[in-house]
Amino acid sequence: MRIIPRFSVYFLICFFLVACSSVTNPEEQNPPQVKNVILIIGDGMGPQQVGLLLSYARQAPHSVLPTRTTAFDRLLEHGRLGLSLTHAANALVTDSAASASQLATGYPAGAEMIGLDEFGNARENIVETAQRLGKMTGLVSDTRITHATPAAFAAHQSHRSLENEIAEDLLHTGPDVLFSGGLNNWLPQQANDKKSAIYRQLSSLIGSGIGFSSQRKDDKNLLELAQKQGYTLAFTKRQMQQAQDKTLGLFAASAMQNGIVETQSKNNPERTEPTLAEMAASALDILSKNNRGFFLMIEGGQIDWAGHKNDTGLLLHEMLRFNAMLEQVLDWAKKRDDTLIIVTADHETGGFGFSYSAHDIPAPRALPGAFFADKVLFKPSFNFGNPETLDKLYAQKMSYTDIFTHFDALPKNQQTPSRLAEWVNQNTAFAISETQAEKILATESNPLYRKGHPLFGAKRIPKMAVNSSFFVYQSDNRENLLAQAVATSQQAVWSTGTHTSTPVYLFVQGPKPSLKAFSKILHHTDVGRLAIEALQ
Repeated sequence: MRIIPRFSVYFLICFFLVACSSVTNPEEQNPPQVKNVILIIGDGMGPQQVGLLLSYARQAPHSVLPTRTTAFDRLLEHGRLGLSLTHAANALVTDSAASASQLATGYPAGAEMIGLDEFGNARENIVETAQRLGKMTGLVSDTRITHATPAAFAAHQSHRSLENEIAEDLLHTGPDVLFSGGLNNWLPQQANDKKSAIYRQLSSLIGSGIGFSSQRKDDKNLLELAQKQGYTLAFTKRQMQQAQDKTLGLFAASAMQNGIVETQSKNNPERTEPTLAEMAASALDILSKNNRGFFLMIEGGQIDWAGHKNDTGLLLHEMLRFNAMLEQVLDWAKKRDDTLIIVTADHETGGFGFSYSAHDIPAPRALPGAFFADKVLFKPSFNFGNPETLDKLYAQKMSYTDIFTHFDALPKNQQTPSRLAEWVNQNTAFAISETQAEKILATESNPLYRKGHPLFGAKRIPKMAVNSSFFVYQSDNRENLLAQAVATSQQAVWSTGTHTSTPVYLFVQGPKPSLKAFSKILHHTDVGRLAIEALQ
């Protein structure tokens, strides 16, 4: 028998290991590169808001999601999950402008700034970076295209309220796709004169579907300037879906329709306003024509608005709208290995949550299990909430804002507690009494009054029993009071009418090498930098 020398054995083992190491997964040898980045922002969408959607999907007896799963479940089938802190520079809490600016630039930003760092200097945003790399870019929102979140990705201004100036910045930066509401900020002030030639010209261009009025204080016709820059203009769903290239789509005078209205109208064949999912689909169709790739930001912005108003039924519809859009994006990306999808929020709004209570504790009942034999009854100490509540939330017919808009349109002598209770009870599944309506309509001298302040300038405001300093949108406080009136029957509590510092989820899906950096605890400046690096 021949003995193989020890050195030869060592050589053979090394050869075998080297040979094996060379037979690797082709994906590991040539990992997919990120060509496209899609950043999806649920404005105000903290873990609690995601939790509402998941509870509805899993537990509602008549959930409209037939698989009982959500787009977030799909994201995590092949993706990863992280957390991100949202605070603005030198502050505990952020607003949307600062948070979106941090996501767009990777730099700390001061409160209410647009596209600036904390010192007030303009910083290159991810849209500008993508353009420099020869990629196409797009911004989509269900609010206004000049609103804080989309603005932060293509504008540089000292304050988010400068929406007329932001519209001009958007044109200057020139993303290839701009889909949202906010038409009024693009029209010259002469458009308010219905006898003028410009009004007739704009009426012919825009059509009858949008009742417009200019918010500008100058004669700049930004629609005309957009056409000169090569934009196709779209004011309806059909015009948007026919667009082939650079497109400015403005589908509402100010904000687009809310989630309840979208649910009620989406199957109407005469509907002209696109849904958030439809806008996302059209944006992807246009941007994916570029061989060099693209950057696209999509915002579900009215999640935040529902949170500010503490409107739980509307919040559910906003989360379902966001879910439908996210499903659309995932369907588009499912056969691609070149697209990084980042889903996060700019912050959480409202401090929302379901909670157990001492109200309406269920009666004791028998259970068939061995530990409840011999007439031992199941007796919970508290009311932990009935999942049927989720179906009732979905059944809401009108947002709180629309309820009060209807109420305020009544003649003054009919704006009574009984009429408010009647209208609330017709449009929600959570009834209030006339006594509760009377409390909602009660007013007091403004304890936060500041002469000339845009929010605290009213001398009389709705009477908030607790935490009035945290309900800063005082003209809307009746909606927050309505939420408090139905809290026990909804099993829902809200801690504030503003934002919280709650860390938000960070869902990522795409080429595996690009995911690891996101699956940890980050700050939004880190997320912004990682997204910019992924494009390059």
